[in-house]
Amino acid sequence: MEWIDYHLHTNHSFDSKASMEEVCREAIRKGVAEVCFTEHYSVNTKLPTYGHMNFEDYFYSIQQCRVKFKNEIIIKAGIELCEPHLMKDTYTDKLSGIELDFILGSVHNINEEKLRSYMYHKTPEEVYNDFFEEVYRLVSYSDIDVIAHFDLMKRYGMTSIGNYNFLKHRDIIERILTKAIERNIGLEINTSGLRNEKINEAFPGMDILAMYKSLGGEILTIGSDSHDAKSVGGHFKEARKIAKEAGFQYIFKFDKRKPSKFVI
Repeated sequence: MEWIDYHLHTNHSFDSKASMEEVCREAIRKGVAEVCFTEHYSVNTKLPTYGHMNFEDYFYSIQQCRVKFKNEIIIKAGIELCEPHLMKDTYTDKLSGIELDFILGSVHNINEEKLRSYMYHKTPEEVYNDFFEEVYRLVSYSDIDVIAHFDLMKRYGMTSIGNYNFLKHRDIIERILTKAIERNIGLEINTSGLRNEKINEAFPGMDILAMYKSLGGEILTIGSDSHDAKSVGGHFKEARKIAKEAGFQYIFKFDKRKPSKFVI
């Protein structure tokens, strides 16, 4: 079984020291057939993601790896945009003329405050509802291909306020998924939660994936969200099982932002 990993970070992201070369070597060793490097990028000067990404250096590294690992692995160019529904015109301007295969959209901050600190002095229902409302704005106004780690807030809330109750937030989750399908935006199964024993589940959980499928959603990617080489392709057997249990027969890969099916 070949794997494709569509969420990877290297030293072109502010929070990783991994080199593309070592990530590619590990991916090949694990039988990963295709990778997409999705480095963090933000145009908001107040966020930690701002100012690290240099697209010239990024594409140079990709080209070097494509030459070095030719015929061993397919390497795609992507990006993870932080709150791209905000400062939308600036994102459009900065990304103009940059040819990417794939764009993830994510919510890491609410009102320019990190998710971890946003939880303080709020009820669990408020925390998760505010987060999902921000995801709804993300999916409504952003030029993205896939929503990254749909329910990321549980990474920070699990040990302090607990996981969210799906039924309590069902309405806003359904609104997000309906809007995503309407705008041809997909979901990812992000396996980073499976690496964390305190979370021990993917982003998102089965309830959300099953709802997405029942509403007619099809576009699904799998990503390790690796920030080091050893995590590349991690827990993909579990992700494949989750996808099949939710009713999916395919995951997707992208070329110049056009999705195509990949049998799981």
